[in-house]
Amino acid sequence: MHTSLVGTVKRAVYLARGRKPMSTGYGVYKERCISEILASGTFDPEHLGSRYGVRLDERVVEYPWLFGRLPPGPGRLLDAGSVLNFEALLTQPVLQAKRIFISTLAPEAPRQETRSNVSYVYEDLRETCYRDGYFDWVVCISTLEHVGMDNTRFYTSDRDRNELNPDDYIGVVAELRRVLKPGGILYLSVPFGHHRNHGWLQVFDAAMVDRTIARFQPEACIERHFRYERDGWRPSSRAASRDATYFDYHAARRHDPDYAAAARAVVCLELLKPA
Repeated sequence: MHTSLVGTVKRAVYLARGRKPMSTGYGVYKERCISEILASGTFDPEHLGSRYGVRLDERVVEYPWLFGRLPPGPGRLLDAGSVLNFEALLTQPVLQAKRIFISTLAPEAPRQETRSNVSYVYEDLRETCYRDGYFDWVVCISTLEHVGMDNTRFYTSDRDRNELNPDDYIGVVAELRRVLKPGGILYLSVPFGHHRNHGWLQVFDAAMVDRTIARFQPEACIERHFRYERDGWRPSSRAASRDATYFDYHAARRHDPDYAAAARAVVCLELLKPA
């Protein structure tokens, strides 16, 4: 069966079965929604539409936020965590003139391996292979919360990656700053709210966000919050999201009444390295 037809069938199944997060067809439906949002160019982080991203995870705000902030033109971009490794993302106009380096913990199925501007490196983000000041931009979307945690559950079979070092994220912040050029920008997001260690990830609270910013020592910082409610995603703030929780689908037996797919709040940071 042709790939596009498979996707159409999965999407139809997802809709017919009540649009339950993580069920059959969820990924196809989510990718199409995000593609349509990016194509429209209408994402406004301060005024999300009615029922925006209902029953979808935080990528529905993280990706539009990122592509709305990333400047056009050539340069080197590090994808720290392999969140851009999708055809619909790597073909976005803003990325076409850029050299993209995708760094992640363990081998996965490269979706655009034949693209001349995309390279893949498998490494620990706590100690990357790049020289000082190599990148114009670093993208680290929903990755920092997994550093030093049990990454054997979903990302690798290497038992040495079953860790319990929740403070190691701060070393990655330093490493990502090191590989940025002076004047370079780090685009970073993590689940936000009431801190909890889920074993394979942790939710960042305000103190952890402050520690992240302080370690990076930015010349400027733009902080943007979003929160999920039963009727979709909406703009938020530290105060409004401080009690947000994470729905761990892999540990829960059933969905919660709001049908959250994952994080119920996320913070997006744009950190400018001093020139």
